[in-house]
Amino acid sequence: MAASSITKAKLDRNWEQKSDPLTKWVLRIAAVFVFIVTCSWLDTIKDRWYVFDPTSMHQLAQAAIATNPGNTRGMVDYIVANLTQTYPSSQIAINTDKSEWVFNNAGGAMGAMYIIHASITEYLIIFGTPLGTEGHTGLHTADDYFNILHGEQWAFAPGALEMERYTPGMVHYLPRGTAKQYKMHEGCFALEYARGWIPLMLPFGFADTLTSTLDIPTFYHTARITGREIIRNLLTGKI
Repeated sequence: MAASSITKAKLDRNWEQKSDPLTKWVLRIAAVFVFIVTCSWLDTIKDRWYVFDPTSMHQLAQAAIATNPGNTRGMVDYIVANLTQTYPSSQIAINTDKSEWVFNNAGGAMGAMYIIHASITEYLIIFGTPLGTEGHTGLHTADDYFNILHGEQWAFAPGALEMERYTPGMVHYLPRGTAKQYKMHEGCFALEYARGWIPLMLPFGFADTLTSTLDIPTFYHTARITGREIIRNLLTGKI
């Protein structure tokens, strides 16, 4: 009887050892499945969290150009003033500190940006450079609307034999999941509006800094401002 009990105990332990890895893999697969289903569901309802819209942002950019022709700083002042008047602070947080410009290196291109708004599902920035730059747009989880305020931008997608040309008042629309090469000429600045899953765009925005420029102060300030604005918006109920 004792020998039989010992043998049975050994068999039970062997079964537990063999089944334990299987159980872990089943749980992992189930967790991945639940994660994918949850993300797919959230993607279908993300529109309810948008406050801005592409048409309004395009009209705002055109109005800024008409009011301040050739004056980029005046355009920025006009845009921020209009946004603070149009959208109450109880609905959305707007960064009105126009001194918070930071370098941005991404996709091989370099410029500077002023983050006007950042939340989980939207961002609005002024981006540009007086020197000109060129690079890869990145492959993103958000739709991007690049409203040219001053200067000129060129772009092309693989297979295109003619360039796309965008001048002040025009908008360069980049659907999520697509990529292009682009070039911004001297003095080109734009109001850039993105809507979608913004946190998933951050690795592209930080990659060049962490692997090439090693500009840690810029990395710190970009992360600080972005994180601060996302939290400010979450506190108002803006996702």
